[in-house]
Amino acid sequence: MTNIRMNDELRGKILNRFVEHLEEHNSEEKKAYLKACKAITKQYPKVFKLAKKVVSRAYPAKDVGICQSLKKKYGDPLDVVAKDKCFYFSYATDIDNENDYSESEVSEHFDFGLFGSCGSQHDYNNESGKKFAYAYYRDELKAKDCNPDVYPQHEGNQENPNKSMAIEKCSEALGYDRYSNYNSSDDNNIGLTNEFDKQWYLDIIGTSHCRSRTIACSKVEFEKFQMFKKQKAQLYVAHCAWVGLMTKQIDQIKIGLKAYRTLIEGVNLMRQFNIKIDEADLVKVNSTGLTVYDPVNLADMVKGMATQSLTREQKIAERLKYESEHSPDTLVVVSNPNSSMVN
Repeated sequence: MTNIRMNDELRGKILNRFVEHLEEHNSEEKKAYLKACKAITKQYPKVFKLAKKVVSRAYPAKDVGICQSLKKKYGDPLDVVAKDKCFYFSYATDIDNENDYSESEVSEHFDFGLFGSCGSQHDYNNESGKKFAYAYYRDELKAKDCNPDVYPQHEGNQENPNKSMAIEKCSEALGYDRYSNYNSSDDNNIGLTNEFDKQWYLDIIGTSHCRSRTIACSKVEFEKFQMFKKQKAQLYVAHCAWVGLMTKQIDQIKIGLKAYRTLIEGVNLMRQFNIKIDEADLVKVNSTGLTVYDPVNLADMVKGMATQSLTREQKIAERLKYESEHSPDTLVVVSNPNSSMVN
């Protein structure tokens, strides 16, 4: 092992093991991402129930039934009933005086579909919808050999062919047809997109364009819909934080592996992360001194990039250190180590 020189093939194999390890590691960033996924899954049926209540006020089931009956009798000329999953909700604002000519109505577009926009106001930009969809179905996309992390990895970068190809592959894998009549129940979406979307359709009376049929709601209801949008957007924020951390860690691993000249250095680095390997009883052969690329030092630096959860004892120790440094003439005595010193 000591005589085996490092090469690109070996570096690639070791790097892949690190990628797997970081994916599995329960960092604070990963926990936040999983928590955001769980929260939005829980919120979807609750907010949809509220949307159903609001839509039913505007289009009572009795009226919908009459329209459907007439459509069945007279055909296309009375084709005014449809199912939809996106709506323009609005509420009336209070005007303080007759000289106030500001907007008397606040409205916003809300789409319950998987690729529905998470942006504010009248934003139809489906980039935010794609970011949510890829983050929400991350595991499923990786299982299909797609890259659901394409947006976090290219955050702030210009468009490029690799990014475009990865986005197209993810959307195709989810069954999203960008050319379909997305905001109606007769769209061409298939697979996971269709499976997800079909849960959130409601009967409406009117044209196929949701902008032409703004639905009134209370301010409180409107704010709940807005909060739901923000929660969807928060999933992508958590996704970015987790992927951003792993990207930084992998970048440092790449630098270290590039500096290593023998295989045993890479194996020793893997050992620092408790990554299982077949080789046993190996001895570190690189004695060039302590550098950032030394396996121990590099491992410590990469691990240190993740957000750390402090124990109660660590918090107490840090508090004592802080008071000691800022009050050198004061003796700090703790009679009970279990006493509450931090919130």
